[in-house]
Amino acid sequence: MIQRHIVLMNIQDAREQLEAIEKSLLDHDYEEVELKLDLAHAYHHLNYAWNIRNDPDAALEHHSNEDFARWSRYPSDDIKAYP
Repeated sequence: MIQRHIVLMNIQDAREQLEAIEKSLLDHDYEEVELKLDLAHAYHHLNYAWNIRNDPDAALEHHSNEDFARWSRYPSDDIKAYP
């Protein structure tokens, strides 16, 4: 795992987002649309952590919008759903 520090930062950010969701769910005014956006944010960090884990430093230094989008996608080829 080449990008251990980026993986760690994104796991920490995902955890913080999930903790915020947990607190927000105690508020009866918290709407489903807000949950959707907040979960998407948490998923982004988890997906990013997984997808960037073995990319070389050079790829990070000179990344494109397409790279960022690729790092943010759910890794359906790498992680299979449990039966």
